[in-house]
Amino acid sequence: MKYFFVYILFFNLLLYSQPKEKIDSIAYYSSLSNTNIKDNNYKDALFHTRKAILYAEKNKNIQDQASQHFTLGKLYYDLKKYDDAIESLLKSSNLYATLKPSSNQANIYYYIGLCYMAEHDFENAALHFDKAKSIYTKLKIPDIAELLTLQEGLMYKSQNKLDLALSVFKTIIAKPDHPILADTKAEALYQMGSLEALKNRNNLALSYLNKALDLNSKTENLEQKSNILLALSTLHEKTLDKNNAYSYLKQHLNLKERIEILNDKRLDIDDYTKFRESERLKEIIQADNKNKELQKASRFSKLISILAIALISILSLLSLSLYKNNIIRNQSNLLLQEKNKELEIAKNKAEKASKARAEFLSTVSHELRTPLNAINGITHLLLQENPRETQMDYLTSLKFSGDYLTKFINEILEINKIESHKVQIEHSSFNLKKLLKNIQNSLKELALVNDNRFIFEIDPAIPDYLNGDITKLSQIILNLINNALKFTKSGVVTVIAKLDSKTDKKATIHFEITDTGIGIPEDKLHSVFDSFSQGSIEVNRKYGGTGLGLTIVKKLTKILGGQIKLKSTVGKGSTFSFHLLFEISTQPSRIEIKPKTDDQAKLLNKKILLVEDNKINQMISKKMLERKGITCITIDCGEEAIEAARNNKFDLILMDVHLPGMNGTVATQEIRLFDTVTPIIALTAISLDENRDMLLSFGMNDVITKPFIPEEFYTVIAEYI
Repeated sequence: MKYFFVYILFFNLLLYSQPKEKIDSIAYYSSLSNTNIKDNNYKDALFHTRKAILYAEKNKNIQDQASQHFTLGKLYYDLKKYDDAIESLLKSSNLYATLKPSSNQANIYYYIGLCYMAEHDFENAALHFDKAKSIYTKLKIPDIAELLTLQEGLMYKSQNKLDLALSVFKTIIAKPDHPILADTKAEALYQMGSLEALKNRNNLALSYLNKALDLNSKTENLEQKSNILLALSTLHEKTLDKNNAYSYLKQHLNLKERIEILNDKRLDIDDYTKFRESERLKEIIQADNKNKELQKASRFSKLISILAIALISILSLLSLSLYKNNIIRNQSNLLLQEKNKELEIAKNKAEKASKARAEFLSTVSHELRTPLNAINGITHLLLQENPRETQMDYLTSLKFSGDYLTKFINEILEINKIESHKVQIEHSSFNLKKLLKNIQNSLKELALVNDNRFIFEIDPAIPDYLNGDITKLSQIILNLINNALKFTKSGVVTVIAKLDSKTDKKATIHFEITDTGIGIPEDKLHSVFDSFSQGSIEVNRKYGGTGLGLTIVKKLTKILGGQIKLKSTVGKGSTFSFHLLFEISTQPSRIEIKPKTDDQAKLLNKKILLVEDNKINQMISKKMLERKGITCITIDCGEEAIEAARNNKFDLILMDVHLPGMNGTVATQEIRLFDTVTPIIALTAISLDENRDMLLSFGMNDVITKPFIPEEFYTVIAEYI
């Protein structure tokens, strides 16, 4: 033990020494800081420590940065600003982690443990004391037990494990007297006296407290002395010794007043607040400067090249996925034909193959969303920057390709979810008449493109409120109407909703979408519902599309308990119809389709925290937000997001779900422990195993799916900001 404290004494002498050094150096600022600490002037001590950190950062000296952050953490600890102390000590620990192992790392963990002890977070305190002990043992620094044993006893006492606490304190008291151990033994004696007093062993308690007071006189620990005097006064009053009780109480009060005067002299609360605000402002400026440097490094031609390469990669991956899908399907069919006698085994293999296909396509779709978000986002930004006419054709083509791939990927994922039984029916009350009217209003412009009459016939006998899955119903109707409007020119598209039957609690509704478009050949009436099928190659080339819409319609209709029916004549048009059963509800309707609003005024001068690890998407999202007059702070990991949310006020947080280390859902849960007000919106390239309800369960307010549409991106933000 004595060797360890000799080492600590040498470390502190080295840290607080005042050699004459040249101005603007680590030694010079450290010297000024140490002098002010001795004079109890913590305002100037903090100032000069900050100057030392800036000097070390300027010269990129990791050793000095780590040392000065350690000093800053100890200053915060002395000022009882434990959260700030932990923040600085962790910075120091991260810097020391890049260097050779040293006792400083153990000292840092020891101080972090003390901070958590002060905050009564005994689990974290024990964790960091164990880390400190591990490093001391590894470095073979002798006799460090007393430093950590005392804290162990204090933890037992705080957890009301009094017998264990007494046992620990007795081991410290039994150690031989030594000047370096005086403070630790005095604390142990004081704790023993306090515990014995609780057990009403007053004489034994008085003996321990008197020994503690005597040993305290050899130290300069005023707070410890104040505690001992108060304990003695309380004990004498308990034993009806009024004179001694009054005498010790008077000494305690005088000493407490002296301590308060010294603490007030250390640092004014306004000065501390200004210092911390300047610290945060410096960090924000540093982050902003880095972002500006990244923006300056961008070049238009380089972006176009990157986008072109990204598109080629995406198309290649999609082609590969479809090729593997066909191979798996063909192999499964051959296997079933050849192994007819082993039908059960072949069936199991086919199911595994189907699952592998779904997982493969889901993975590909999910992984493509992040780079596709970058493509769509950068294209949007470039179109907003008044490009030259020669560039407009390229950018317009790029936007069309990006939008097409986005729709393609979304539909592939939707089919995979349905086939993997990941889709669940949601029940909510809604107004069917209002829903259909809103759909009609939202598609009026599309009808005008092909010069179509767009007619809705809604039966007034339909109950006002129904209970069912409004999302899937909307998806079915929108897909069918979109198809009808696309394949009809200068014709009529009619949507019919009619009450088929009704009881006290349930109603069956007949839906029918009729067009006067090109029609479907009789031999293709069944195959149009297959994936990637549009009737013929010529139709696909002329009208475009993915060929997945009707597949989704058929599967969703079946999930809701209906069956899609099709009648069509080439050159005369087509009719799609289905029946669905709903429960009748008396609850008020929710808003089915939200009208577009001007979000510019709501977004102006707001402050948003963007948590995104992908640098390109980070740059794109930040630029899009800044275009609306928003101040955007970017962070690329969950741990730093928690600290930023804890120490700053934001109007909204955009949280990427998939982050390195701590992911966005865990980070959101941690933030919600101390902030339940600030809106948090998830950003995710949503996968087969993710859904909106799952993400909202972690404390998020809404979900924006990558790749996102800029208008929807702004609308969702404006709703919560």
